[in-house]
Amino acid sequence: MSVRSSQHARHLLLGEYRGLLSTQSKAMPGFPFGSLAPFCLDALGRPLILISRIAQHTHNLKADGKCSLLVGERGVDDVQAAGRLSLLAEATQLLDAEEIAAAATRFYRYFPASQDFHLIHDFDFWKLMPVRWRYIGGFGSVHWLEHVERANPFAGDSESSMVEHMNADHATAIAHYVQLAQLPGNEPAQMVGIDGEGFHLRIGAALHWLPFAAPCETPGQVRQALVELAHADAWPTPKSPGDE
Repeated sequence: MSVRSSQHARHLLLGEYRGLLSTQSKAMPGFPFGSLAPFCLDALGRPLILISRIAQHTHNLKADGKCSLLVGERGVDDVQAAGRLSLLAEATQLLDAEEIAAAATRFYRYFPASQDFHLIHDFDFWKLMPVRWRYIGGFGSVHWLEHVERANPFAGDSESSMVEHMNADHATAIAHYVQLAQLPGNEPAQMVGIDGEGFHLRIGAALHWLPFAAPCETPGQVRQALVELAHADAWPTPKSPGDE
């Protein structure tokens, strides 16, 4: 397996925000049950979902937490040539109050409408604990991967502070990022998440992940990267570990 393939798999996970959640049917034992689920990543880089207590997939997960999540590359005409990533996981409901609060803070930024579902209706947060990953990058590029998830160095107050600052004081810079990346949509973009490798913008209901030119380990490095992008004429090509 090449380092580049591993990076492509990770960027695919970061770049998507909805996937096919397959659970083991309780009503029809032995059959998989598929449903679409929006997700974002938690502080440790694991997919986080918010699902209704009365939904079929929730009943399935309560009976057996073994599941899979499939995400595929968007905007590709040839499905077989597109990148896709399957996560085999153990789903666990969040029960700790602090963990739920942290999940809600991040999830609400990505999916604002979810706040009403969570607070008014019977929805709960679940995390998908990775067991193994299967990445297909097109014809001839097929790999089993052990670790695609990666902890977010800014998760929590640091990320929230940076996101709030960018949205409140740097709307012009965010609009420039949208233009550089040629993102679709007519509504103003909002920054909703920052990780060590890039950041997420939300335009309407759509989410887009944009990579930094090089990984960032401190808020100071993030600030420098965002300032450089605000003055860039083209989006930089991210540095691959295999290029070093």
